[in-house]
Amino acid sequence: MNRTAEENLTNAPRQAEVVRNTNETQITVKVNLDGTGVANLSTGIGFFDHMLDQIARHGLIDLDIQAKGDLHIDGHHTVEDVGITLGQAVFKAVGDKKGIKRYGHAYVPLDEALSRVVIDFSGRPGLHMNVPFKSGMVGAFDTQLAYEFFQGFVNHALVTLHIDNLTGDNAHHQSETVFKAFARAVRMALELDPRSAGVVPSTKGSL
Repeated sequence: MNRTAEENLTNAPRQAEVVRNTNETQITVKVNLDGTGVANLSTGIGFFDHMLDQIARHGLIDLDIQAKGDLHIDGHHTVEDVGITLGQAVFKAVGDKKGIKRYGHAYVPLDEALSRVVIDFSGRPGLHMNVPFKSGMVGAFDTQLAYEFFQGFVNHALVTLHIDNLTGDNAHHQSETVFKAFARAVRMALELDPRSAGVVPSTKGSL
């Protein structure tokens, strides 16, 4: 039986594995963009693992991240390099971007906190992030490093990403709404559009 272009697109595996080893970190990331949200995470930073779990569960991305870093210094290299490696893996898994919706957005609340994330798998890296965290630390996670994670992701997934925390008084809540909204926006952008199967969603013909 011959498959239609849509069926071929839908059944194409969107999976990737990337290994990144430096003097500061050793990281392996495996992604399945068409998963069910299964996560196997070990970065040495508990709250960061919790945030990565939000990406998997709310993005319906199977995510395996194993990271060892110089945490005796601080979490900066580990968080940033996980962002870089995840971005590389997503970029690899997405492939030529044929048939994807390309754009995604989400608003996510958690009690008093509300965040909005908008993403474009444009091929042009750009991060615009406005999150006034109410605390510098959540557990062992430095909230400043959220920016470094997303910057690493953006630079290597080649996406334009807008992140805005619209309201929030609790840094845990702020972080969680940001990561959940990011996951939901990515999920929307990477959904396959049956009306444009096999077509790159750009007038240029490539992204």
